[in-house]
Amino acid sequence: MLTRDILEAREDEYLASYAMRSSQSRGRTYPEEEHRYRTAYQRDRDRIIHTTAFRRLEYKTQVFVYSEGDHYRNRLTHSVEVAQVGRTLARTLGCNEDLTEAICLAHDLGHPPFGHVGEATLNLLMQHHGGYDHQKQTYRIITDLERRYPDHPGLNLTYEVREGVVKHDTSYDIVDASSYSPYEKGTLECQLSNLADEIAYNTSDMDDGLRSGILEPAAVARLEISQRVLASLGEDGNADLSQAMMRHRFVRRLVGIEISDTIQATEANIKAAGIRTLEELRQQPENMANYTPEMQELNLELKQYLFKNFYRHFRVVRMATKAERLIRDLFNAYVEQPLQLPLETQQRAEEHEEGLHRVVCDYIAGMTDRYAIQEHKRLYDPEERA
Repeated sequence: MLTRDILEAREDEYLASYAMRSSQSRGRTYPEEEHRYRTAYQRDRDRIIHTTAFRRLEYKTQVFVYSEGDHYRNRLTHSVEVAQVGRTLARTLGCNEDLTEAICLAHDLGHPPFGHVGEATLNLLMQHHGGYDHQKQTYRIITDLERRYPDHPGLNLTYEVREGVVKHDTSYDIVDASSYSPYEKGTLECQLSNLADEIAYNTSDMDDGLRSGILEPAAVARLEISQRVLASLGEDGNADLSQAMMRHRFVRRLVGIEISDTIQATEANIKAAGIRTLEELRQQPENMANYTPEMQELNLELKQYLFKNFYRHFRVVRMATKAERLIRDLFNAYVEQPLQLPLETQQRAEEHEEGLHRVVCDYIAGMTDRYAIQEHKRLYDPEERA
């Protein structure tokens, strides 16, 4: 029988010297007895999966609204893909897979409906009331908004998972780690989670863009990173990425190349810095987990291409504009007449120290795309039943 003690002993035996061990966690905000069979990070992962916020990710936009089709990524499938990449990176580099997976699964819990446009709209509406940032919202969800235990708010996750959420540092996210030793770098598991997120959304957005017909296959094939992928597949630069099987092979190999590059670059960085312990890793001026300089350039070209040709395509922009109007309408309706809110939410608005605007913002941020659309109909269509 593999008890927690045995699992922790195996971590001591097999993990790299710079990896985070469950037995060395800085603990939880509210003390708890340890579980007999599961390590602390396994429990954290399980708690995240069982949250309402995690289940809602199924109907929250990644790029396409759910009504565009069943085969495009949503926030839930994205989070699962991030966890998959994160576990591979962690396993190969001798890091704690369970900690990495927990951070990966939690990283997008605070995303509102309709993706980044939903976040930008809420931030604008809340500009005089503290703003809105999905990363900070994720932290609020795991420490306060999820209520599943009689003795404390939130999920009471370990310090390292909470730190991983706070120090989720990517080109799309703003880090505010003021309460989590900002002078310390995150664990390597935290750093790998950040890269897993970037790898997942770059490759999956490429896949969804090709599947939808928005991205031109020939133009994608001309990207430098695409040329490298196609060459590794034994294909010339004129391969037809509009064909489903070719697209599958292309995206699969792209993911593999990104992961392999990250592993090689991170290992080289650790060796060059002479890092032997977690403390030494935390004191480094820069993150050790990274791409090679060449891959960073290739990824920059890919991101710029996706931004111009996918995220700014008229079909995506039309969806985003509709979403912006919808969220603005919901927010204004609730603020102007709070009695339209559910009774539980009204009560929270009366008791909440930050007032009505923050409670309305939390309520909208928790909605799925589907629920927000339905709620808009209930509020603005006279023939729709309340």
